[in-house]
Amino acid sequence: MPMDVAEVAAHSRTENFPIASLIFPREYRPHLRAIYGFARLVDLLGDDWEGDRLQVLDELERQLDRCYSGEPDWPVMRALAPTIHDCSLPREPFWRLIECNRQDQRVSEYETWADLKVYCTLSADPVGRLVLGVFGRAHDARLVAWSDDVCTGLQLVNFLQDVPRDLGLGRIYLPAVDRRRFGVTVLDRPNEPLTRLLGFEAERARGLLAAGTRLREAIGGRVGRGIGLFADGGLAALAALEAAGWDIFTRRPRPSRARLARAAVVALVR
Repeated sequence: MPMDVAEVAAHSRTENFPIASLIFPREYRPHLRAIYGFARLVDLLGDDWEGDRLQVLDELERQLDRCYSGEPDWPVMRALAPTIHDCSLPREPFWRLIECNRQDQRVSEYETWADLKVYCTLSADPVGRLVLGVFGRAHDARLVAWSDDVCTGLQLVNFLQDVPRDLGLGRIYLPAVDRRRFGVTVLDRPNEPLTRLLGFEAERARGLLAAGTRLREAIGGRVGRGIGLFADGGLAALAALEAAGWDIFTRRPRPSRARLARAAVVALVR
């Protein structure tokens, strides 16, 4: 049986979501943790499962179906089922996250930014839509569009941080058109063309993350500040990348947990 809730949490200790979630009112936190646990589980199965990954992802989809009609067996899914029912969350965003990891087993790189952006509609945007669903705001098309931009921006930040790791998995998430534009032919060690490409993609991510301000102001209150903090975390990660001189090989540049915690406190007391 795949990982239980505690194991998924252990794999997630260095992630930003647990810190950001502390700003939300207490009654929403179990639902946010359940969604995050699912998202982490599906990624771990798609990246780290040592057996047949497509087969285990198929079983995960069956577990998802049992959340809607029946009772799932896996601990992470049993934790998710009450959130699905209490918040009336649709099946499609969860399915998209599973389908994203299926696609990762078949597709190793993307030709254009448009192609990669379509991938993000599976890998990233569903999480934001589920978070909006927890707060009963997923029916506002304006908020959904801004959330999609923020989530796509966050995904792009992760791609920039994880070039070496993704390459080790046999995947490239830097569009081929952009690699040719900057003359990038080497991805496994530092080089000037790659540095320039990372800076270019970082500006694209910043533009997408700017939607976080509109999202925060439109929702307002503590919930709006909490959701806006995700975009702030992405911008902080870009600042860490830039401060490290785009060195993604020595270590994975990212903002410290202390910095993220300070940002959460500031947002909370505003």
